[in-house]
Amino acid sequence: MHFVIQREQFVHSVQHVNKAVSSRTTIPILTGIKIDASSEGVTLTGSDSDISIESFIPKTDEENEYVDIKETGSIVLQARFFADIVKKLPGDEIEISVQDQFATTLRSGSVVFNLNGLDPEEYPRLPKLEENQTFSLPQNLLKDMIRQTVFAVSTQETRPVLTGVNFENDKEQLTCTATDSHRLAMRTVATETDNDELSISNVVIPGKSLSELRQILEDTNDHVQIVVTDSQVLFKFKHLLFFSRLLDGKYPVTNNMIPEQSKTTMELSTKDLLHSLERALLLSKEAKNNVINFKTLEGSVIEINSVSAEVGKVTEKLTCQSLEGEDLRISFNGKNIIDALKVIDSEFVHITFTGAMSPFVIRPGDHNQMLHLFSPVRTY
Repeated sequence: MHFVIQREQFVHSVQHVNKAVSSRTTIPILTGIKIDASSEGVTLTGSDSDISIESFIPKTDEENEYVDIKETGSIVLQARFFADIVKKLPGDEIEISVQDQFATTLRSGSVVFNLNGLDPEEYPRLPKLEENQTFSLPQNLLKDMIRQTVFAVSTQETRPVLTGVNFENDKEQLTCTATDSHRLAMRTVATETDNDELSISNVVIPGKSLSELRQILEDTNDHVQIVVTDSQVLFKFKHLLFFSRLLDGKYPVTNNMIPEQSKTTMELSTKDLLHSLERALLLSKEAKNNVINFKTLEGSVIEINSVSAEVGKVTEKLTCQSLEGEDLRISFNGKNIIDALKVIDSEFVHITFTGAMSPFVIRPGDHNQMLHLFSPVRTY
């Protein structure tokens, strides 16, 4: 194998596929990145068996020539060193050649690296998926959906299915849900599909996979195609494929958790509430429980306070845009609320309570495509 490639393009692809490589894998070949040079261009692959990423660099496009293929072939190089080496090479081009026994030479400018490669025949082949269930979303929208839900997945392995985000579609609407059983984040969007019979339910994508995918997604309207099978999901970009396994198990039915009635409703500035809770958390964080107390006062005013036996107490009053219904006194995990407020892009939030010991809901003030549900904390 022998080719010369534009460094910038190559580094970009190496960084993408390196996201899928884990140093903790039990399969030695998966600690490497596979490089495959064909007459069309260069394909890079990284995998840890849960996530696989394949990035393709074409020989040319309408404007540029990226690769000069002198001899086709393939090699696997240790990702830990290789990713850092290509990033730090000095020239605008990198020349890669493979000799006998998988010995590989990288040249750029006056720098020469000689690396020991691994046998590419041992590298597992990526699955070929049946593309019966497919739909597409703009990259920036999918990126937002992940940001607005993935933080709420469970970090405990006791219920593995809760460590993922559940994707379901109903007619032309896609709903993403994440919960750790104390809080729930839900986001809905309209989807685009040519398949009238598209039916996606209980498709649970690991939170770790989505966090890695989010780093690859760009803030553009370019669409990414999503292919779903029984055990895998594939996100198809123009020159990149992102595979992830799906989590086994039945995702809990969450629609019936959302209260339909409310006893107290309020609308507040998102920023004011966020900053107030962050100040209150300075003390409750010390007590290790993140508990913040919240009560309504006369004249659309609420009081937020937190207490640490060792440090002291903080009290703050906030004026709501509107406040209706019964008087309320409730306690909750402040960190969970802060996490949600940070991903709500609206200027105001609408909060509905159904009592001191019942779950409550926070929604953006200007649309109904997102909601966050929280369980209160018993403090007496």
